Amino acid sequence: MVSGLKPAAGAWPKLLLSMAACTFVGCATTPPRTAAERAADAAIASQVQAALLADPDIYARHIDVAVNRGVVDLGGYVWENEDFATARRDAASVPGVTGIVTDMELMRGGLAGAGR
Repeated sequence: MVSGLKPAAGAWPKLLLSMAACTFVGCATTPPRTAAERAADAAIASQVQAALLADPDIYARHIDVAVNRGVVDLGGYVWENEDFATARRDAASVPGVTGIVTDMELMRGGLAGAGR
């Protein structure tokens, strides 16, 4: 501290809060994925997509698949309530999947008149 300078009244709580926030943000970020992790995630995504498209019980052309460190994120649209569980089951059947996040939306009447 420079001699003769004193922190303003109430500055310490703000300073401590700022330091705590920086520490939390610094610890909360994950390191970038390695090339091996990216390759493994791409392989899992491909296998999940293939499993979805091969399943005759679900119309999966509108389901998006993303994978981050083994956690599968299923997005897009499904046409029936049962499709949520079917998509999760298909994704869980792929080796290397460590978790599943379901971000799909239900589109009622989306396949009106179309066959599966």
